[in-house]
Amino acid sequence: MSEENQRRDFKDFFVTRRQMIAGATAGAATFLTGLNPSIAQVPRAREGRYLIKNGVVLSFDPKVGDFDKADVLIENGKILEVKPNIAANATILDASDMIVLPGFVDSHHHFYQSALRNILGNGLLADYFRDMVLKATPLYRVEDAYIGVLAGALRSLSSGITQITDLSQVSNSPGHSDTMIKAFKDSNIRAVYAYSRGYGEGAKYPDDVARLQKEHFASKDQLVTLALGTGVEKEQWLVARKHGLRIYTHVVGSLPTSTPALVMKLGDEGLMGADNVYIHFTGSTAEHMKRVKATGGAISMAVPIEMTMRHGMPPLQLALDAGIRPSLSSDVETTMAADIFSQMRSAFTLQRALVNERSIQGEKELPPLLSAKDIIAMATIEGARCNALESKTGSLTPGKDADIVMLRTNMTNVMPLNNAYGAVVTGMDTSNVDTVMVAGRIVKHKGLLTGVNIAAMQKRITASRDYIVEKAGWPKSVIDTSLPGH
Repeated sequence: MSEENQRRDFKDFFVTRRQMIAGATAGAATFLTGLNPSIAQVPRAREGRYLIKNGVVLSFDPKVGDFDKADVLIENGKILEVKPNIAANATILDASDMIVLPGFVDSHHHFYQSALRNILGNGLLADYFRDMVLKATPLYRVEDAYIGVLAGALRSLSSGITQITDLSQVSNSPGHSDTMIKAFKDSNIRAVYAYSRGYGEGAKYPDDVARLQKEHFASKDQLVTLALGTGVEKEQWLVARKHGLRIYTHVVGSLPTSTPALVMKLGDEGLMGADNVYIHFTGSTAEHMKRVKATGGAISMAVPIEMTMRHGMPPLQLALDAGIRPSLSSDVETTMAADIFSQMRSAFTLQRALVNERSIQGEKELPPLLSAKDIIAMATIEGARCNALESKTGSLTPGKDADIVMLRTNMTNVMPLNNAYGAVVTGMDTSNVDTVMVAGRIVKHKGLLTGVNIAAMQKRITASRDYIVEKAGWPKSVIDTSLPGH
């Protein structure tokens, strides 16, 4: 699909500022089919400033601290001050009955698959390879890649995730790669696009990396940045380092071509470094984790997926014992919800269940139980560190970009608020996400995504789903027809 045709075909997803202003007068329903007209009322920043007032503020910066009630001043997309009683000429965002904290980070996902959400609700890893990797992915057209990525990015923003890492794996042609990058830019999310092996032209990995870097990533000071998704393969790691790119590698102990032991062999050649991110890292040992720690690598865990799809037990406690605080990620929506609340709650309950069982069995000198604050840190500042973006995001630190989420506490699932950290991890869900900012830009306000025509998006992603399902020869019924492995 040409870029001109793509702009024409997808322009109905987005609403321009002029349309928003016109809609406020003429009635937004005339051009926002299926959307609440309040979407037209997104406040503009006065003098380039927003002032978030009277919220419970969780900064995840020990120098800033936390507050039962405080304000956050944002100027030209960056955090200027965090403290009580700020007075400034700015547009006020009332955070009464809200928790204000850094935007969440999903450090590993496959966004192109959004049209096939829940299709493998009972699926194991073997089913995923059979149905998604070998069957569906080669069928993807450029337009399927675009709408899948866009829908996934907007789902992330709506659930409070402001920063994501995409292991694309559908670079079937250069056009597929180009359109996914465009989708992330169109969504206004902060994205690390980890170019990965695809099909067709893209299978000539990594021929396209230099072109992508030159055409799309001339500046590092942009919301969408480039990385490389690799196998446990020396040549691919060397290509990433040649281009100065961060390396994201799936490491799964149950798959013979991607085990932690193979990573250690690359380590024996001096190839493990601080630019490595190891995804899953199941089947690892304490010694493996110690080596990751010693070489400065990062761990990204997708706890619900690892437990349900037979990747192996998430090595959360092994990482903690080695002094590694992992980031959290969602992996695939084909099998499990991708919202960060699911990831946080799963990691919280898993670690505590394992330690609690050891206590019940009489073991002494146990590792400490993770707190709700620890878990939120994994979903914010540790995610930013995983992506090497901690200097820009991950905490409410003056000078950092204003990636911020505001969570409602005046809802039946958490009222009355008694413990802010506990409420976020153990009580809240995506319905609590009121307002979301990326680099100071409001992308969700009063519970609604800004400037997005949801009805038009539903039509296009449904059409994409229908095309893929038909080409794959799968049943068209929405009653469960998946074929889980054993």
